[in-house]
Amino acid sequence: MATIRFFLGIVCFALFGGYSLPGRNSIKPAANRATADGEKLLQIAKKELGVREASGRNDGPRVAAYLRYVNIGEGSPWCAAFVSWVFGQAGYSAPRTAWSPALFPVNKRTQEVSRAVVFGIYFNQLKRIAHCGFAERRDGDWLITIEGNTNMAGSREGDGVYRKRRALKAVKYFADWSNRKGGDDEI
Repeated sequence: MATIRFFLGIVCFALFGGYSLPGRNSIKPAANRATADGEKLLQIAKKELGVREASGRNDGPRVAAYLRYVNIGEGSPWCAAFVSWVFGQAGYSAPRTAWSPALFPVNKRTQEVSRAVVFGIYFNQLKRIAHCGFAERRDGDWLITIEGNTNMAGSREGDGVYRKRRALKAVKYFADWSNRKGGDDEI
């Protein structure tokens, strides 16, 4: 009887226990999902690195272009508009929103961290996703990102487009919009 319990314990650990070991994460890296579309999205986003607001008030020519793409005027927060604009430049009709929570519908969420998935950070004081950007790559328990309306400190109300290093545990959701160009799930 003790032998059977011991054997079952080993089987259970082998099947379920691996992700509880140190250094393992329940978010699995995607296997070979660096698609041509994902690369195109990141190329577009990378070209925007260094864009800065004109006066620190969500303004300036490039910021205005991102906001105009989602039919919002200058002065509005623009992290989701930046994400939407990048998708638009890559030929996607969706997403097209300035509202960061709208980028994470259940049918787009994924546990896989792959290139060009959209990440969302939840802010407890707002009780919602309040900042987003693109995952460029995973580095252990860190995520290397490209995101708009942030700064060197990582604020959600920043002054430009930056490459950031964020803790994976800070990310609430990932969403994969690259699986289709437009269609019935447009926002």
